[in-house]
Amino acid sequence: MSSRSKLELKNNYLVIRADTVRRIHIDEISVLLIENTGCAVTASLLETLWNKKVAIIFCDRKRNPGAQLIPYYNSHDCSARTLAQIKWDDEHKKQVWSAIVREKILNQARLLLSVGKKESSEILFGYANDIHAGDVTNREGHAAKVYFSSLFGSDFTRDDECFVNYALNYGYGILLSIVNREVVANGYITQLGIFHKNVYNQFNLSCDIMEPFRPLFDSAVIAFGPREGDLGHEDKLSILETLNKRVSIVTMGNTALNAIGIYVRSVLNSLDEQDLTKIRFCDYEF
Repeated sequence: MSSRSKLELKNNYLVIRADTVRRIHIDEISVLLIENTGCAVTASLLETLWNKKVAIIFCDRKRNPGAQLIPYYNSHDCSARTLAQIKWDDEHKKQVWSAIVREKILNQARLLLSVGKKESSEILFGYANDIHAGDVTNREGHAAKVYFSSLFGSDFTRDDECFVNYALNYGYGILLSIVNREVVANGYITQLGIFHKNVYNQFNLSCDIMEPFRPLFDSAVIAFGPREGDLGHEDKLSILETLNKRVSIVTMGNTALNAIGIYVRSVLNSLDEQDLTKIRFCDYEF
């Protein structure tokens, strides 16, 4: 929601009261993004949405993702899942992290190749084939330096205050929220990661798992071309549309949103069962 309005629940419909009244059936909603701090939302609607495992994301005054509603209990066996998560095997966690990093770098390389950066893509393909357990040689970090400088210029850094970073951060924020939803919906806690261990990060596990999907959102930012200034409402809608992109995972024709759910569950299954073959990565074209 991007305008001042009231959101409420009526007969299993989300009712949006603004200049006009709109109704959306609850079962048709996967993500609710509230952009305007002038929106009023009823508690009964929020309860219904979180019980339906809808990702509810709130934006700040600059309309950037700032918070997310995450239920305490979104799975009937969340205590058992948490206990299993605490006992995940350290060596297998390293293998899973290596597989995730490899897939991320491969997707970065494919994106570079799609925009004509062949030499840089070849460097990244080489990094992807040179990853050891736990990525102890930090191929991910080396790949990131080549990747971002090739896409956005040698002077670009992720700390810059610029349109590209505003767009990237917005897309990554949406992606993180979707992964958070899937982790919690399956009974796990987001704080206990397999690689990220920042004591100030509530989403260490989600930050680990989300990595292979970052290039998909990077491609949406590249499509804007050279830009300056802030991120506009239409720009944000374009980035959100990435979730509807058709991709392949297990079967053809899934949306990226559905694929994220399948992928997250497969990673969690792999960690529970100590079986790397359980992971299902997503194939997408740029």
